[in-house]
Amino acid sequence: MTGSEVPPSFRLAYVPGVMPTKWVRIWNERLPEVPLTLVPVPAAEAFGALRDGGGSGADAGFVRLPVDGADLSAIPLYTEATVVLVPKDHAVAAVDEVSLADLADDIVLRPLDDTLAWETPPGRPAKERPATTADAVELVAAGVGLLIVPQSLARLHHRRDLTYRPVPDAPESRVALSWPQDATTDLVEHLIGIVRGRTVNSTRGRPLPERSAPGAKAAKAKDKASEVRRKPAPGRGSGGKSGKSGGTGGAKRGKPRRRP
Repeated sequence: MTGSEVPPSFRLAYVPGVMPTKWVRIWNERLPEVPLTLVPVPAAEAFGALRDGGGSGADAGFVRLPVDGADLSAIPLYTEATVVLVPKDHAVAAVDEVSLADLADDIVLRPLDDTLAWETPPGRPAKERPATTADAVELVAAGVGLLIVPQSLARLHHRRDLTYRPVPDAPESRVALSWPQDATTDLVEHLIGIVRGRTVNSTRGRPLPERSAPGAKAAKAKDKASEVRRKPAPGRGSGGKSGKSGGTGGAKRGKPRRRP
């Protein structure tokens, strides 16, 4: 897809925990003729969706860093706090925050889709790693262990019998906008402008071609020409050709001139 082409739609992937609502609203306000299709994907499959492109995959996506290849571009957007998810009757629920050292004696579940970059996983390992974060949440509710996740995931998997507390010394999760490096299209540039907070009148980025219904542009030009013809020229009246006001049939009005 070249820079001047406008596809019929734009596919935007997003991983669990990311809420793209604000950016989608701005997109719809600025580019109403380019439908935006949201594509929810597991964190582990996000980069594959970007490589598949806008057909079965996505043109761009909100992912968690780091990206897994030099062929993908990324713009970091924000960093999330990390929390530990625990049953409400756990001792951790009685404090405002905990450190990794405080969890040394607890079983800390680490699902296969864990997005935190651990040098040394905290706590005691479980016998098996849960397949997904959702599975790990169920195990926390069953009292099997604890779970350390980005705060947005703790909110996403909210349960009445669970709560969470910040873990300041745990790795943080960074959310970014990513897309294939060789597919930086006009629409991707516009999305970059949106997430970076550029205004609609910003000079950065490439403008989209004007698109309108057939004949609308010609009709608009015709109306404008008619308006110009109806508007009297400066210094002329509504009916005469002279600089003085004219009446019906172009007859001149005013005080008659005396003959010498």
